Amino acid sequence: MAEHKPLAGRVAVVTGSGRNIGRAIAMRLAADGANVLINARTRQDQVDETVQAIRAAGGQAVGCLADITDPDAVRTLIGTAVREFGGLDILVNNAAIRREARIDSVSLQDWRDILSIILDGAFLCAQAAVPHLRKSAAGAIINIGGMTGSSGAADRIHVVTGKAGLQGMTKALAWDLAPDNITVNLVHPGMVDTKRDTSTVAARPRHHDIHKPLLGRRGAPDEIAGMVATLAGPDGRFVTGQTIHVNGGTYLP
Repeated sequence: MAEHKPLAGRVAVVTGSGRNIGRAIAMRLAADGANVLINARTRQDQVDETVQAIRAAGGQAVGCLADITDPDAVRTLIGTAVREFGGLDILVNNAAIRREARIDSVSLQDWRDILSIILDGAFLCAQAAVPHLRKSAAGAIINIGGMTGSSGAADRIHVVTGKAGLQGMTKALAWDLAPDNITVNLVHPGMVDTKRDTSTVAARPRHHDIHKPLLGRRGAPDEIAGMVATLAGPDGRFVTGQTIHVNGGTYLP
């Protein structure tokens, strides 16, 4: 009996997919049959590792370094997926930086750095992807937020604002793109075990000392990837404009 591949023939771009949740999403979409473009801003080694892991598992993937805050780089990113795989069906806006700092020490440049990646990056990628998604029979955009975008958190004014802003962007895009049969949703992960880059975030963010999952454990990146795969696939075609929390009951909206 042939293995079921719900995303067979689809093409996906996953930003920030060299590691952690982004890598898990890319690998799950590839396992479900999609051809996937792997992206990071500077870490070619992480991109190569993810591409190789997908290919070793029998999937199809290519890599592309690109700064998603640069419109020209974004056009190259999306264009690479279209050129390599013949189109685009799925965009996952995952790239983000999660720094911590008290309001007194957040500079305007710090503020702009975080918001440019979370919000400008998602906007630019969506704008560049839409002409290609319109040609798809099942176009989908999945934005990856964060639980604190709804719950709030100390020392994260820039990150919380950016993640909350993604919810508004998701709703606006859902309205704009529904006539093109493109779904747009937001996944808010919470309390997920990941390897943190301590140059940009504390090894243990402060809000982890306050929030506790009802299920008694942290989530795995694969569990976030499973929700993204559902929204990107045939079972997600009647879901749009929604914020979906995957957090083990840590935050109950």
